[in-house]
Amino acid sequence: MKTFSLVGISLLLFVGQPLRAQDAVGGSENERLKKLEQAVQKLQQRNSDLENQVQQLRAKSPFAPIISGGEAKPVPGNDNKTVFVAPTPPPVNVHPGGSEYKLTLGGYIQANFEDGDVSAFEGRFGTTALKDRFRLRRARINLVGDFAEQFDFKIEGDFEQSDAAVTAVNKVTLTNGVVTTSTTSTSNRTQFSATDVFINWHGIPEANVRVGQWKAPFGLENLTPDTLIYTIERSLPTGAIVPERQIGAMIWGKPLTNAVPDLKDLVTYYGGVFNGNGRNFNNNDNNEFLYVGRLELLPFKGKLMGQEASLKLGGDFFHSRDETGTNISPSLNLRVNPDGSLTSYVLTSPAERNAFSFDAWLKVGPFDLIAEYLNEDVNGRGPTAFPDFTTNGYYVQASYFIVPKKLQAVAKWEHLNPGQVANDGIESFTGGLNYYVHSDNVKLMANYIHTWSDFRDANPSFGDSNFDELILRLQVLF
Repeated sequence: MKTFSLVGISLLLFVGQPLRAQDAVGGSENERLKKLEQAVQKLQQRNSDLENQVQQLRAKSPFAPIISGGEAKPVPGNDNKTVFVAPTPPPVNVHPGGSEYKLTLGGYIQANFEDGDVSAFEGRFGTTALKDRFRLRRARINLVGDFAEQFDFKIEGDFEQSDAAVTAVNKVTLTNGVVTTSTTSTSNRTQFSATDVFINWHGIPEANVRVGQWKAPFGLENLTPDTLIYTIERSLPTGAIVPERQIGAMIWGKPLTNAVPDLKDLVTYYGGVFNGNGRNFNNNDNNEFLYVGRLELLPFKGKLMGQEASLKLGGDFFHSRDETGTNISPSLNLRVNPDGSLTSYVLTSPAERNAFSFDAWLKVGPFDLIAEYLNEDVNGRGPTAFPDFTTNGYYVQASYFIVPKKLQAVAKWEHLNPGQVANDGIESFTGGLNYYVHSDNVKLMANYIHTWSDFRDANPSFGDSNFDELILRLQVLF
């Protein structure tokens, strides 16, 4: 009996070992199956993702780069109505060659169409009359930079073809006591010419220091940028009297910047010393200099009748002692011709000049009112001096936005008294419209100008005394 029990137990143990082994193998296979199922699911998911990406790629142009952030636009003529993505253009970068932390490349183009009595408001009629034309008024490119050491600079040049260009002395000869002056005019130039080229230190806001070439600080209209004036051309008094661009040095600033920060714009001053004989001439005409000063006040800036408003006042002066051959009206015309028309005034003897001007600019919402008065005394020096004369003039200009920030109406009255012969005054009325396609960056302008010649009225034998002109302009800044 005992033997039978031992045999039975041995048989049970022998049979139980394979059963336990089979159970262990079965558990391992189940785990493997689960892992395989999970792997298959992952592969299926990846395959689905890849199919979606392929479909997206097929929906795009094979030639267009895939750049995020683009604007979806339908392409005309596409039968599949596929929407292509117009990629956002990358920014244009100009890399400085020096240590500047900021460098900006820009410029602008102004193209005119001029019809009628072209530039008669500038005294160009009779012997100096111009023909109807298309005109490239300005085509400028500039580079502005800033250094961490508180220096900034500007380099600007012009490709323009302009009648209001610089006329400079070419040769002065003295024969038998008679002075003969020949000049070189760039009035029809097409070559590149420098306008603003200067370095400015702005370490102290109350006293910036600038050296180089730029507009001498005289006259509000003269100092207002070409792209921001409300009429196509500046007034004749401004062009006849202001010294335009000069080579020299200047100190300027806002004296209340740190003392009274809330009133930092209340006072701005400028004081400069220049060669005095025009732009792009490194040689001075004598050992004398042109001295120019300007003071600007902003007594009011705030709200008026619920509109943003400001009042700006200014005054300036200049003094210069010039030699024979110096052009004292580099921007426009001043000398009175026998028929009452005007040309640039090139000195036939040494002279001394003293000038001043006052200006005001009131702005109330969409309305602007600007006025300026200018006066210049020109006194001859030496044994062959020409007769002394005083030139003065003014303009009053009003503008209003008929459609806010889009359509602006402008009206201007101006008068110049050259003061060289009797009844030599010239008056003009300008009416215009400005359409701001994209602020001042893209702007269309139209001006009608009617001009009266007092000299022609008093001397009708010389011809017409009333003149009319239409000017159209397209302006683009970049």
